[in-house]
Amino acid sequence: MSTDPRDVLTRPAPAPDVTVAYGDRPDQLADLRRPAGSGPARPLVIVVHGGFWRAEYDRSHTGPMAAALAALGHPVAQVEYRRTGQPGGGWPGTLTDVLAGVAALPGLAAAALPGRVSAAPPILVGHSAGGHLALYAAAQAPATVGGVLALAPVADLAEAYRLDLDGGAVAALLGGGPAEVPDRYAATDPSALVPIRVRTVVVHGTLDRQVPIAMSRSWVAAARAAGSQATLVELPESEHFGLIAPGSSAWPTVLDALRSLHGDLRGIDAASPSR
Repeated sequence: MSTDPRDVLTRPAPAPDVTVAYGDRPDQLADLRRPAGSGPARPLVIVVHGGFWRAEYDRSHTGPMAAALAALGHPVAQVEYRRTGQPGGGWPGTLTDVLAGVAALPGLAAAALPGRVSAAPPILVGHSAGGHLALYAAAQAPATVGGVLALAPVADLAEAYRLDLDGGAVAALLGGGPAEVPDRYAATDPSALVPIRVRTVVVHGTLDRQVPIAMSRSWVAAARAAGSQATLVELPESEHFGLIAPGSSAWPTVLDALRSLHGDLRGIDAASPSR
């Protein structure tokens, strides 16, 4: 058996129960998964995938995660969006797609999964670049978001540009650097959007080589100083991809953090170390 953490990117998953469209473009859609069991209706969990906003990474690699969450009784939507390298992707289409999807999907899911989706605002679970998009959506439309679980998020676009993460990924998203398009960074960079008025839990591994954990540390510190209800859970010995891999050593902490956003504060109290 391979021990490469990247295996989650190609791990097969059960097919979704239904795919819905929230817009007219081919990538303005989401896969829905029906929650297991017959429990009460729960808020929709919207999974926002990463891949540095690039066309070659789509929602399929979050299938195992979404299926695992549905098996635990959560209604789940894997939202897709236009990405850099595609018509309409990058600025502003990638950003506006996610806002439109977050606004529309609770209603679409409630219609497709009758009796299983509550009227409460959805919880956003975003990984890597999807973590950036989840924080952005919460900052722009806080009334439509019930909570954010940001897994190794790209929480500082200006710093990610300076570090040249994934070989120019931020410049491809926004069309340049902070000196060239400062208004775009001001409008989309989570580090410029604090305080975020939505409860947020950030989970990040200390061995992450794709997105430095220092980015989450500085964002959570700034968010808390500005009055945000934000928590950082650091995972020693964890890297980038285990956060979305059911069965990994990081997975129980991810589930604990999600439970805390449903109101079970004991979940985060049990995660260690945290801030």
